[in-house]
Amino acid sequence: MAKPFGELIYTPETEGPAASKAETHAPKIEAPDTVKKGEPFKVTIKVGPHPNQVQHSIRRVEIWFSEEGRAFNPIHIATIDLEPVYAEPEITITIRLEKSGTLYALSYCNLHGVWEIRKDIKVEE
Repeated sequence: MAKPFGELIYTPETEGPAASKAETHAPKIEAPDTVKKGEPFKVTIKVGPHPNQVQHSIRRVEIWFSEEGRAFNPIHIATIDLEPVYAEPEITITIRLEKSGTLYALSYCNLHGVWEIRKDIKVEE
């Protein structure tokens, strides 16, 4: 029987054979812990060090946000497709938030699947 997709996503807490891949496959989020309501701020997502060859590379980075108090989460912020050899898995985006919540980054390696990391961000008035 097929597993729910969420059970196929790896995290740094993953155990078993995938645990050795966490450092090079789980994305890293660089963003402030606290931001002002409605004011733009930068978020950088990096993956690696990781090979960047056609045979083995990070092909996609996604950013999602789970907003406190929202009935249906998460909110899709961005998806960036990466071409092996030419594009490195490091992206910076400017976003703004109205409420506190959790930022999620997903990275997809064509050999080692989908990886997730998360960061709580507090929004102040």
